[in-house]
Amino acid sequence: MARPATVRTVVDPAVVARTARWFGDANIVLPTFAELADPESIPAARREQLAGVDPDRANPANLFRVHWHNVRDRRSMRTVPDHVVLPSSLTGVEAPIVVAFGDRFPMIGSHKVLAAYGCLAPRLVAGEFDPAVHRAVWPSTGNYCRGGVAISRIMGCRGVAVLPEGMSQERFDWLDEWVVDPSDVIRTPGTESNVKEIYDRCKELELDPQAVVFNQFSEFGNHLVHELVTGRALARVVDHLRESQPSLRVAAFVSATGSAGTIAAGDHLKDREGARIVAVEALECPTLTENGFGEHNIQGIGDKHVPLIHNVMNTDTVVAVSDRATDDLNVLFNTPVGRRYLADRRGVPAGILDALDSFGLSSICNVLAAIRIARHDRLGPDDAIVTVATDGARMYRTELEKAERRDFGGAFDGTAAAEVFGAQVLGGGSDRVMPLSDLDRRRIFNLGYFTWVEQQATPFGAFVERRDQSFWRGLRELVPAWDELIGEFNARSGAGIR
Repeated sequence: MARPATVRTVVDPAVVARTARWFGDANIVLPTFAELADPESIPAARREQLAGVDPDRANPANLFRVHWHNVRDRRSMRTVPDHVVLPSSLTGVEAPIVVAFGDRFPMIGSHKVLAAYGCLAPRLVAGEFDPAVHRAVWPSTGNYCRGGVAISRIMGCRGVAVLPEGMSQERFDWLDEWVVDPSDVIRTPGTESNVKEIYDRCKELELDPQAVVFNQFSEFGNHLVHELVTGRALARVVDHLRESQPSLRVAAFVSATGSAGTIAAGDHLKDREGARIVAVEALECPTLTENGFGEHNIQGIGDKHVPLIHNVMNTDTVVAVSDRATDDLNVLFNTPVGRRYLADRRGVPAGILDALDSFGLSSICNVLAAIRIARHDRLGPDDAIVTVATDGARMYRTELEKAERRDFGGAFDGTAAAEVFGAQVLGGGSDRVMPLSDLDRRRIFNLGYFTWVEQQATPFGAFVERRDQSFWRGLRELVPAWDELIGEFNARSGAGIR
């Protein structure tokens, strides 16, 4: 597998010059990481230009929407990222659960497009990727490869999606519309848990020198863009909530591990707020808690390994959530019968019910883990738990139908709604919450050796240095270097309005 991008300077001036001309002709301007972290710093003329751009098109202007500050229709932005505070009527706990919406991102309706940009942009401006020559290969269990294909289309290069054949049909429908060639969608055996099969296919693809693999599980750009952009976005939400509740503290940041990109926002919130970092995994494949195996359907949190970019030694707790819970709550949250139960019997406000469209399977997983943490730690009304809804329900319509047939005989009614809420929300105990000791962290860290050193040929020293927090803090110095390269690249291309 190709080494992660950690360059600070241009490595191939000829490629950069050629790509800059390419982008100038196509009028493509790259946003800096700083602009995505603070979209109000984007030049006013560029923000005004966005008003006439369809957020679902491969328009270069949409690169400046790859942030958390879009409103629901994704055509304009707001100072405070769009979010919801889930009430006890829905969660059954006193602690406020604060959820930022990932489906406000352009083109794919998921924040994974941010990760894709964070992985590709540094290589592009350093001359490590030539869009006129290379194909960008995006290994994923769904949203990241969609984000990569979208970014590739904008930049005029081939984007290849590699994902398990068992993912939701909606993912494949989207890809069929966006790829340049049908052969650019590669289906590997298995489902959400079959990540190694994706890696194996990428090794085959890398035999072609024109294929460049952007492995989200090992690309530090994925970690860094979330530490900076997602971390700051969530901090702004917290500051906003404190305006009306000054006593509010951030007790924890909760995120499914997945590629370990999003969970990097926890590093930011821990530094700023002292928040504990809670990693979430599927109960059916308890990799972190039990070195486990199996398969699950919480789409978006691929398992059976520890990502190279997971800052394991900074993680405080692991929670395991069952895919039966996420499947059944998807039915409860996104059917008329389920919402009627939540409104009439639980008293969930209409505005909260409307927001449930923004919760896909991994989003529900994050919320359930937050509920378990609140219950386990006996958190109160001043103890906020912050998390994200990675994508919305529209990506899982067919999964909802499958769960309704399988679990409710195709007849989900009021009684079933009450049973699901009782079992999965009110009855969800804290027995699958595992606070991590230093020994636990070392065990989980060491588990990654088998994937990255033995299978993917990561140098042993490069693997081990990740134990120390100084390594992760040092990585952050890459971001201003990358932004400087982006600024120089844009100036050279002469594209757009600056």
